Amino acid sequence: MDLIAPSDKHIRQLMTWFEDEAQLAIWSGPNFRYPFDLSSFKYDLKLTSLQSFSGFSAQRELLAFGQYYLREGKCHLGRLVVNPEFRGQGFIAELIEKLSAVGRQELAVNACSLFVYNHNTSAITAYEKLGFLIENYPVEIPLDNCLYMVHRG
Repeated sequence: MDLIAPSDKHIRQLMTWFEDEAQLAIWSGPNFRYPFDLSSFKYDLKLTSLQSFSGFSAQRELLAFGQYYLREGKCHLGRLVVNPEFRGQGFIAELIEKLSAVGRQELAVNACSLFVYNHNTSAITAYEKLGFLIENYPVEIPLDNCLYMVHRG
């Protein structure tokens, strides 16, 4: 998987991966508008302030999207998603590995973290397989029903 900065074309395709407001909320967290258009989607993604990447196959198919930023001294991964056409093929692991490597280097940190809703069991299982562990967040978690997971590799 190659990571590149997302274009408007990528964002338009990404927008089609969410069939309803509930799916969008699980992925985006709070404060993401629905319904959305290209302008509101890009704004709510905070593309100007968060490192954001589209993941592509060798055949130039859009496989995934993810972001990272510094949070609590860790490379915090956010808005991780795999194209519905390619789910279950291990691309989330590749996305996380590549984002983590780039983010840890750029941010000069050794650990990565992420938030996940406690009912998103498939995501929790995937993150645990990659070595993420549930930990206590240093302050109150800003989201209800949310877990904080950390990878110290």
